[in-house]
Amino acid sequence: MTNQDPNWFQKKWGFPNPTPGDAIYQKLEELEDRIKILEEENVETSNLLYEIMNSMEAIDRRIDIVFEEFTK
Repeated sequence: MTNQDPNWFQKKWGFPNPTPGDAIYQKLEELEDRIKILEEENVETSNLLYEIMNSMEAIDRRIDIVFEEFTK
């Protein structure tokens, strides 16, 4: 006869529920979820920084063109 409860041994012998291993696994899952969110935010931030950098370079080129027109 098999018991369907995965924590039957812990309950039989009075170990805390969840067991320390379960608590560590749960915390690991939470940290993995946080890492996924941070990675997504990092990609978004990097993309925005590249857009800002490209805009600044475009403005710098326009300034150079205007400066050349006024110095002629």
